[in-house]
Parts: sequence; C-alpha cells; structure tokens
Amino acid sequence: MNKVLSGIFIVWSVFLFSQSKVLKSSKLVAKNKSSTPVTKKVPDHNLVILNENVPLLIPKKINGNYGYVNQNGKFVIAPEYHIAMFFAEDCNLLNSANPKAKKFGTDEFATVDKNNISYRIDKTGKKVYQYKSTDLGRCHTQFRKQLFHAYIMNGSYGIIEDSKFSNPSDRSHFKIYPKYDYLHILEGDDLSNPMVVVSHKNKFGIIDVNNNIIIPFEYADIKRNYSWKLGKMFEVTKDDVHYYYIDSNNKAY
Repeated sequence: MNKVLSGIFIVWSVFLFSQSKVLKSSKLVAKNKSSTPVTKKVPDHNLVILNENVPLLIPKKINGNYGYVNQNGKFVIAPEYHIAMFFAEDCNLLNSANPKAKKFGTDEFATVDKNNISYRIDKTGKKVYQYKSTDLGRCHTQFRKQLFHAYIMNGSYGIIEDSKFSNPSDRSHFKIYPKYDYLHILEGDDLSNPMVVVSHKNKFGIIDVNNNIIIPFEYADIKRNYSWKLGKMFEVTKDDVHYYYIDSNNKAY
C-alpha cells in the first residue's frame, strides 16, 4: 500500500465521523406554496433505506475485491478495489490548501484503493479525485477521554468506570466484573454507551457496558477497527477467512 494511503488510515483512525445519512423522500412536493420555485433533487433509488442507523452504501468483498452494496445487499458499485472504506469525511482533504481537493473531503465521498493508487469516489462509483500527498492538510484534534476501560484480573477481562473505581477487592467497584476471555472497547461517538467486543468460550460477540448482549456469541472473530465509529457496523467472520459487515441487529450485508 502506498505511503499516501497509510497516512490516510492513521488520521482516519482518530478523526473520521460516522457517515450514516437519511435520504430525502423521493416524492416531490405537489405544489410549492412559496413564491420562489424550489428545485428538489430526486434520490438514487438504488440507495434504499431499511435501517436509518447504517450507511446507505456498505463495503463488501467478493472474489478478492471490494465494492459497495445497498441495504438490500445489492451491488451498487462494482467490486474492483483492493480496499474500500465507508463514505465518510477525510479531514486531511477538508483541511487542504488546495480548494479543488478540499471539496472531496466531505462524507459524500469514500476512499478506495486500486493497483496501489488511492482515490475518492462518489456514490455512483465514479473516481472524482486521486490522492496527492501535497494536497493533504493537517487534522485538528480534540481529545476525548474515555469513561470506561478494560480491566484484567486473574487472566479474565472486565470493565471499570474510571471515576468510580478504586478498590479491585470490592466487586461493586466494577462496571462488569472480570469474566471474559478477551475484551476490547470500541471507539465511537457515544462515550457513555460504547460497544464492546468480547470473547467467551472461544466465540466473539458484542456487549454494552451494562453487560447486555448486543450481538450473540457466534463469531470466530470481530475486528477491532473503526467500522462502528464510521458506519455503526461490525466486521465479523464465522470461519476466520470471509469477513462481512453486520448491523447492531445482527443483520448481515
């Protein structure tokens, strides 16, 4: 992977935001009561909305290449990329000194890689921009301290809330008392209710900090990446080979 893409991934891991959007209704207003005519954009009917909490376009791998499917699982953008990210903001481009590059930093575009060349594509799959290191600006960070952390005791994992934890001998000081084989708190926008990847009896699932099961323990692995932060989805596998995305209802795409 080229140096430009590597730089993009490093910055994306901290600064990108979720790109889930709700499309406007395809029905046009029958009569405009305003004296000024209003032009309404008709949405692409391939971008169906079944779940407003997940992206309209979801990366999917088939035969070794990534493309994008809609919420019905139908390919809208053909699988031709080695890497395909969610449609999301790129703060490197948003802070570019080049106005022609800056406009491609919004969440209307996604970053893809083909033949070691990185592009931004639009929602029709058109390549609209090729990355250049000279176009990349500096992202401005705003540190957000996590409220919860993993805690390991006697080889088992649990969760503590920093502000309420002081005595590991007192069971009541734990948010979740250590009992899992593995635990990782995913980065997300809601610090008070993060999603947590856990392993129990050699199977992975997702819980919240109140120990409610969000995704049942039925997966061989769940990636600890930024798919939850960027797309409110989890990247999972049942055979340690074929990974795919599921939403918080355990629906596969």
